[in-house]
Amino acid sequence: MRTKGLRGTLAADGELGAGNVLARVLAHGADPDGPGLTFDTPVDGHPAEHPLTLGQLDQRVAARAAWLHERGVRPRDPIAVWATGAADMVLSFLALTRLGAIPALMNGRLRPEIAAEYIRRLRAAGVLADAAHTALLAGHELGAPLLGEPADAGAGDPAAAPAHYRHHAEDPIVITHTSGTTGVPKAVLHSHSSLFAATRHLLSMPQAQGTRRILNALPAPHTATVLMVNQALGNRAEMFLVSDQGGEQVLDAIARWRPDGVFGFSVTWAELARFDLSGYDLDSVRLWFNTGDCSHEPHVRRLVAVGSRDVVTREGVTRVPGSVFIDGLGSSEMGHSMFHITHTPDTDRYGRCVGRPYRFTKVAVLDLDGNELPPGQVGWLGIDSPSLFRGYWNDSVTTWRSRLRGWYLTGDLVHADDEGRYYHLDRAVDSVEAGDGKRFFTALSEERILAACPDVTDCTVVIVQEADAVVTDALLELAAGADPERDRTAEVRAALGADVGATLRRVVPVDAAQIPVTVTGKVRKVALRERYLTGSAS
Repeated sequence: MRTKGLRGTLAADGELGAGNVLARVLAHGADPDGPGLTFDTPVDGHPAEHPLTLGQLDQRVAARAAWLHERGVRPRDPIAVWATGAADMVLSFLALTRLGAIPALMNGRLRPEIAAEYIRRLRAAGVLADAAHTALLAGHELGAPLLGEPADAGAGDPAAAPAHYRHHAEDPIVITHTSGTTGVPKAVLHSHSSLFAATRHLLSMPQAQGTRRILNALPAPHTATVLMVNQALGNRAEMFLVSDQGGEQVLDAIARWRPDGVFGFSVTWAELARFDLSGYDLDSVRLWFNTGDCSHEPHVRRLVAVGSRDVVTREGVTRVPGSVFIDGLGSSEMGHSMFHITHTPDTDRYGRCVGRPYRFTKVAVLDLDGNELPPGQVGWLGIDSPSLFRGYWNDSVTTWRSRLRGWYLTGDLVHADDEGRYYHLDRAVDSVEAGDGKRFFTALSEERILAACPDVTDCTVVIVQEADAVVTDALLELAAGADPERDRTAEVRAALGADVGATLRRVVPVDAAQIPVTVTGKVRKVALRERYLTGSAS
């Protein structure tokens, strides 16, 4: 079956969901010799970066399903998976969902004591952990048996795998977790239907350029990787998954693998922007796709300046210099980005604009009573979408605290304009009420500093209420060759504007390593408030 026809067939398949994409793609006649997935580590004798065909991928998943079934894994068993390699994560997800079990994918950077507590709270039926993480769990009470290493499961007999579990739309399909900015991360549950809602919509649309040969630079245990793997399988696209999302590693992978699309988080784009991109072979890239936190203007501009894209002219489709960057705003709980905006070298709508909502979702700007606010007024972002998570696993209290009058509250502060575009100002917990009806925003302040200071590659703004005053610290990561001794206070104050600028206490040049981040690279501003605003750092 041709890919175009297959995509439409998949979009209309009522049995298809996030837990059986591989099986349904094959059932609908996809070529077993067509693209499966490519990993950056060896898989069952296949060398690193050696593509697995669709049929080979199915065999590797069946082997793991047989191995897990022999060890007692059954439908609806929550199985924690803690590893570093993308292959361990993705193949374990596919095998466990084949059995109807519930993979709980854990970021390899979690601290051992946090990971152990997270597993206990899952009430897991078993744990898969690679050698390094098995050692880290030694001495911790998990409340669940260690089943072995994810790679060991490849020794199973594919022919012994049980028949693929038949999922109901609301069957639990995967548990991922939040960044854990303040302690043990929240366990986010998705269902067979919820985690496929966005993919089903996208399969019904024309396939975008830059989605035929994809470099996945998203963290492997994240909801976003599960989404993108299913999208790639449905699109019959090639996908190379890397286990390290650092800037230099991603640039090297682009040069080796020559993707037409690169998918990642804003932290990776910020790292790429620190390099002189003209010195790297990025000609193959047509699309940069961002999800999670929206990206800053200077980072986007550096990326769209390289690569190339197709445009329609009177002479037909023409390839022109400069790539496309699709930005948005998403989270594990949202199940996909809720917004989209397309940037090219010719566009100029920034200022933390995240664009318009996807057609499969409803969004609103709300006050604290759940009333919808008109354009121009700042309020809480509310989401109503079939892609939304089904709750926090074993935590109904937190689940229901995130709901208001039928909306899921994301914790973000936004406003809309008269044309239906939305602008992200800050996470509510990082903003400060300054009195007289004013509220100051850290993310918006960072955007303004970066746009005004070309020798600053990234920055973090921390604003807090101290006694009767609001104080602001700006932490600047400088470009290579920039003078760290130069006083940038005046230009930072001007960029912040009169209100926030009046609260500026100090401007501090820092190294990236000095900024505390979560396992997914988000800045831990709670820790920064303690460190910088108590005067414990210069």
